[in-house]
Amino acid sequence: MKKVSVSGSPRENVGKKDAKTLRRQGLIPCVMYGGKEQVAFSLPELSFKDIIYTPDSCIVNLTIDKNTYDVVLQDAQFHPVTGKIIHCDFLQVFEDKAVKIDIPVKITGAAPGVLKGGKLILKLRKLRVKGLIKDLPDQIEVNISKLDIGDSVKVGQLSVEGLEFLNAANAVVVIVKMTRGASAGGDEEE
Repeated sequence: MKKVSVSGSPRENVGKKDAKTLRRQGLIPCVMYGGKEQVAFSLPELSFKDIIYTPDSCIVNLTIDKNTYDVVLQDAQFHPVTGKIIHCDFLQVFEDKAVKIDIPVKITGAAPGVLKGGKLILKLRKLRVKGLIKDLPDQIEVNISKLDIGDSVKVGQLSVEGLEFLNAANAVVVIVKMTRGASAGGDEEE
């Protein structure tokens, strides 16, 4: 799993007024949960480019006042008009405790249904999984080489050693749908 290192500074005051002051300085107020106590800190806005603005999931190596923590991004709040980050929550992770995280899906192979004129639709770009940090892959590979028109791969059909899928077992990950070009004059399926 991808690792990103960032360095934050502790927050002395916690509250609306302090948070607004931090945002004016280009810092994002953050909180880390999951350890012995919660830690309030701030991070520069630019440090989020490798954490939020990427399709990959990552473990963040966070340094605050010479203390280092392994954390994952739990939640990010955005301004409703500007779209800027206004607050983030991080969850501290440990080697011996399972963590819940979203991992991106990677499609492999060529579907015969697509070669016949069907349309490949990726319904779930990320899958929610639970597992130990050492078992977390960068991506979950889904092989589509056996999908014909109308066939799909569901979450219940996937298995990765050491991971438990938290999405519904009947949720469709990828499907090959009928198109007008593939059908013999029939209506398009929706």
